[in-house]
Amino acid sequence: MPPITPGRGLPRRAAAALTGLTLLAGGVTATALAPTAAGAATVSAAAVGTPADFPVRVNQLGYLPDGPKRATVVSSATAPLAWQLRDAAGTQVASGTTTVHGADQASGQSTHLVDFGAYTGTGSGFTLVVGGLASHPFDISAALYDGLRADSLNFFYQQRSGIAIDANLAGGSAYARPAGHLGVAPNKGDTSVPCQAGVCDYQLDVRGGWYDAGDQGKYVVNGGIATWELVNSFERARRSGGDAALGDSTLRVPERGNGVPDVLDEARWELEFLLRMQVPDGKPMAGMAFHKIHDAQWTGLPTRPELDDQQRELHKPSTAATLNLAATAAQCARVYAPYDSAFAARCLDAARRAWSAAKANPNVLAPATDSTGGGAYEDADVSDEFYWAAAELLATTGESQYRDAVTSSPLHTKPVDAFWWGGTATLGRITLATTPGIALPADDVTRLRGLLTTAADGYLSTMGGQGYAVPLAPDGYVWGSNSSVANNAMVLAVAYELTGTARYRTGALETMDYLLGRNALDRSYVSGYGERASENEHHRFWAHQNDASLPHPPAGSFAGGPNSGLQDPIAEAQLAGCAPAACYVDDIGSYSTNEVAINWNASLAWLASFAAERRAAPATPAVQVTPAAVTVPEGGSASVAVKLSAAPAQNVTVTVARTSGDSDLSATTSSLLFTPANWAAAQQVSLSAAQDADSAAGSAVFTVSGQGVQSATFTATEADDDTAQPSASCTVGYKVDSSWGSGFTATVTVKNTGTSTVSGWTLGWSYDGNQRITNAWNATVSQAGSTVTVRDAGWNGTLAPGASASFGFQAAYSGANATPARFTLNGAVCA
Repeated sequence: MPPITPGRGLPRRAAAALTGLTLLAGGVTATALAPTAAGAATVSAAAVGTPADFPVRVNQLGYLPDGPKRATVVSSATAPLAWQLRDAAGTQVASGTTTVHGADQASGQSTHLVDFGAYTGTGSGFTLVVGGLASHPFDISAALYDGLRADSLNFFYQQRSGIAIDANLAGGSAYARPAGHLGVAPNKGDTSVPCQAGVCDYQLDVRGGWYDAGDQGKYVVNGGIATWELVNSFERARRSGGDAALGDSTLRVPERGNGVPDVLDEARWELEFLLRMQVPDGKPMAGMAFHKIHDAQWTGLPTRPELDDQQRELHKPSTAATLNLAATAAQCARVYAPYDSAFAARCLDAARRAWSAAKANPNVLAPATDSTGGGAYEDADVSDEFYWAAAELLATTGESQYRDAVTSSPLHTKPVDAFWWGGTATLGRITLATTPGIALPADDVTRLRGLLTTAADGYLSTMGGQGYAVPLAPDGYVWGSNSSVANNAMVLAVAYELTGTARYRTGALETMDYLLGRNALDRSYVSGYGERASENEHHRFWAHQNDASLPHPPAGSFAGGPNSGLQDPIAEAQLAGCAPAACYVDDIGSYSTNEVAINWNASLAWLASFAAERRAAPATPAVQVTPAAVTVPEGGSASVAVKLSAAPAQNVTVTVARTSGDSDLSATTSSLLFTPANWAAAQQVSLSAAQDADSAAGSAVFTVSGQGVQSATFTATEADDDTAQPSASCTVGYKVDSSWGSGFTATVTVKNTGTSTVSGWTLGWSYDGNQRITNAWNATVSQAGSTVTVRDAGWNGTLAPGASASFGFQAAYSGANATPARFTLNGAVCA
């Protein structure tokens, strides 16, 4: 954390906030709001007051037309108050009465609630008027969060180290600067950085990455969670069908136009730095990651990055940093593969090496005393990092060693806890619960999803008991509390994805209300967003309060928020006696309440991206069946893959039924469940053809339908068993990797030995025993009786001559476990 640095006095807005704090400590505002009958005459627009302290607290940016619209009024009145919603012209467009909530513990205020969610109009310049006092103006628009999504992500570009910041991308000449820490004097880093004394005897090029916060250090553990959140926001958007909004040329980054989603370009800037922090092969503790790199001594405030003359140092590797590298690099390998396979492969290699190094060095902990020149980022318990890293590696590879690490961790069955840079288990839970085709038993996935929704219900319960709907308990206002609020809202958004239940989306959006002004201080904690937004966050370059030649923080910068610990001199001097939710001051010297940080902005960017997704008038999802015509061997089985074209608004059950044709053909799978989370993951419908005495090849039409989706049909044709099966140019390797009393895992490799490319493959075999496949990875597997059908995963569906593809599975059995005697490729026997 930054050193204790005295500020140069309070700006007008911060002084106004402190004045309001004094008035609110007793639960009333400067102007007492008297109860008014619901039918009383409304106050004219001209008579509406606008005092420095606004008791009508709203989201100062605004509201979504299809989202919740609530506000909080600070008043000691014990009876409901009349309210009016007015448009920009002052015309009343809605009205009602408040609900008396009473004392709000976190703020120390008496509060009323206003719900104007029934109003569905759009526009700008709305105000909410209660007792003759108006709120700040706000908008109601479906595009409300588009700008915040872009600006909260542009924050990371402006925090980049090792690259000149372009005025055209940063929002103006005030924000342009030369590259910092690129080995150009007076900088003493970051192209050849030595270790602290006694740590290592070599130097590393660790250029790039993001400056961590208000200081110019770079920390692997904080970079890890921040990178994961940016990449995960893209993963979530891709599952919901909203990834185009984060695609190429959507953000202000220098890489735009390269065919890669811009959010991944930005995250890669940090990923490349994280990879450079890995201890090289041949060195002591090879594969581990250095914990951090920063100045030997604290720099002053302000200090431009390119003018920092302090010696930079690498700090001892740690298990926590190494596992952060393993987790983020594994996620990188999974997500970047369609865009840059070589980079994805480099990430996976680094992740595997980091995992092995962490296993060999499981208790190398960063000390709390290492806090000169940069934050310590100490962590005495790395069990959560082990779980997170194993989850990411499992999601990417499907390998049993990582599955065993996940399922053997005590954290795998524990309730979901709040996540932060020092507690990352829930990041792993989110990955396991949302990644399609995860190599875990179905019961495990169901339980993890239930744990996440249970946690979300807990946050909703907390919000429901407050005058300001915040998913944070009154004792939770600690350093970086705004990040805790946003992280908890992410869990609410994940629960919405998993279930489609509207209350979770409502909770996530109401959290944005808190961050953007509906709070104890009538303060938007996001620079550039709201009439009373923070503008003096603690930063060494965006330091206008201390040096008028330097800029304020750019729009989209996210302040740390109320901290009842008062852990800096400015907070101690100006906030004594504050209620927990009011322990904040917009002063550059208050680093314990008003600093910026990459992990905090990552939470905001994730949440803003979720809030910005358009959900009005969604397209009706259509059932998609592949292939549309399938051949079923007489006396045998086959399968088709079913998915939806778009995310449903809620869980949908589709049924499969024969609607015409040969009754010998039947669907052994009668129904499938699709959710807003798994709609794009293909599910298998098994079909069977009864053995009969005739030689006719009958056919039947099947319909797949459900409420709220467009139905689809497919045709199944019986293949008479008197006809010899054709042969295919292929070989199949079937290897049992591990076996125990009741189950086993195996890897199957199919190779194209022919001269023509195979475009899309389906492999089949039958067991002689009672083997039953329970889950698989890198392919889609279905089983009807003893007959197994395996379809490619899409990305591995093309087999050039001589090429092969492998997949794995877990199965249960008893008795003998013989290798199948025959395999078919696309219906033909492998020769």
